[in-house]
This record gives sequence, structure tokens and C-alpha cells, in this order.
Amino acid sequence: MRLLITRPMPQAVVDRAMMAFDTEVRDVNTPLSKDEKHRALTEFDAVIPTLGDVFDADAFTNVANPRCRLLANFGVGYNHIDVDAAKRAGLQVSNTPGAVTDATADIGMTLILMSARRAGEGERLLRAGGWHGWHPTQMLGLHISGKTVGIVGMGRIGQAVARRCHFGFGMKVRYVSRSPKTLEYPAERVGDLNDLAASVDVLVVCVPAGPETHHMIDAQVLAAMRPTAHLVNIARGDIIDEAALIAALQTGEIAGAGLDVYEFEPHVPEVLRQMQQVTLLPHMGTAALDVRVAMGNMALDNVAAYGASEPLPNLIPPTQ
Repeated sequence: MRLLITRPMPQAVVDRAMMAFDTEVRDVNTPLSKDEKHRALTEFDAVIPTLGDVFDADAFTNVANPRCRLLANFGVGYNHIDVDAAKRAGLQVSNTPGAVTDATADIGMTLILMSARRAGEGERLLRAGGWHGWHPTQMLGLHISGKTVGIVGMGRIGQAVARRCHFGFGMKVRYVSRSPKTLEYPAERVGDLNDLAASVDVLVVCVPAGPETHHMIDAQVLAAMRPTAHLVNIARGDIIDEAALIAALQTGEIAGAGLDVYEFEPHVPEVLRQMQQVTLLPHMGTAALDVRVAMGNMALDNVAAYGASEPLPNLIPPTQ
């Protein structure tokens, strides 16, 4: 079975793939081009794509009978793959849930602390030679212990963030979710996103990306937030209306933001990069070696199951 891995991977993942399959690994980190996507669908039995490799409906249009029957996505988010179009073309799609949960939640906590305590701003000040010694009113931020966190999307990652906030910092947890959750810590489900935004000190976006969540965090939600509150996004960039976020930060509607993802990634607007009250990370949610190896192995588990004609461990069901 021929397998295409679209980006360089940790060596342990590559070694396993090479031993098990006739594997080709692209040696660049750029997204697949249109021609490369056509080749992936016509010359390989399975493909391990990742963020940026857009397999939308158009990708399948000119491939009447694709050889490829599996897109084993490297990552839990799959908004770059049209699962329904893939099914119509005869392909299954899988992802890597679970492997990314704790690492992404850890980055969420990193951004909460960095934004609330102005850590990025402080480091920039020091590195620029602008720090002239401690004083009582220096860089006063938000002390998060005992405050209230709002979780937008109480799935695996949202629950992991909430768990850290509650047990680690004694924070009160409120959330919006499609269904109520049974949790091992106190958490209040809120019916309306605007009501949640108005009632928390930190709002953390953990909801999956898709048409129904595009610009879910819009000007109205941002206006509902407290002027002392912080917004953190560890999900996907287009869940937040980036222009509305910039306006809210410029006018002081919110105190700050911690972002790991961006609406037009990897482009980050210059105005956003210049704001001192914003913490910016380069999509580092799962950037730990053991996590990336686990993700790669989970993707390969799906490829192996497909090759053995077994049910995929992490099949993404189509919506239609």
C-alpha cells in the first residue's frame, strides 16, 4: 500500500511508516499545491495530510476514480477537509483526538497566564532595555486565582482547560456547549454565549471549527465582555472575527488577548503584532515531541486499520 505523508514528521513516525508501507514523505512544510493534491488522490492508497492541506470539494472534482481511499488527518481539527465531499468520492477521513488534548490545554493555560499577567509585554520591555527596576505599580495585571473562566466548547480540550483552571487556580467554571456535561468539578452551563462572555474574567475558545462556528466570537460577543477580561483562542483562527477583535482591543472593550491561531494563518495583521496587550504564539498547541509522535502513531493506526480492512479507530463520520 502506497502512503503519502505531506509534511516532515518526527523520525519515530517516519520509521514506522517506512517499515509498514511504501511511504513517501514530502520534505517541505508548505501546503499541498493543486497538482500535488491531484497526485495524492491518484497515486497513493492513503494520505496523511495536516493543517493547510485543503481537501475541499474542488480537490475531488477532477478525480473521477481516486486511488486514495483514506485521508488520515494529522491533527484533531479537520476543517480543511470536506468530509462529505470525500465520502462522495469514496474516501474515509480520520483524525487524532485524545493525543492533543493535554498539550493544547497546557498552551491554553500558558496564554491565560501570559495575557492576564502581561508576561509577553514584560519580556519585551526587559529585552529592549526598558526595565529600570521594580516599583509598586509596575505592569499591574489580572490575578486569575479565584476568578471566573468561561469555556466556549466543552469537549475534551475545553474540559482539560477547565480542570486546570479549577484545580490549579481555584477558578469558577462556566461554559457553553451543545449538551450538558458530567464533570468531576463544579461547572455551570450557560445557555447564551453573550451571557457567558459578560460574566467571566477569561473567555477561552475551544470549540471545533466549521461553518456553524465561523466568526462565532464576533463584535457582539466582544462588546459583552468586561473591559478587564481577556480572550484566549486555542481552537481555530476563523472562529473569531479578527477585525472585530482588533477593534475591541483598540477601543479597550477588552483588556487583552492570548492567541495561538489566526483567521488567515500564517498571516497575522501588523496592527495585532504591534499591540502590547496581545500575546501571540505561532500555533504551538501540540508542539511537543512526544505529542507529535503520538499524533503520528494515531494517524498510522488508522492507515493500518484501513489496510487490514478493519474499522478505523478515529473515523470522522460525514454529516450528510
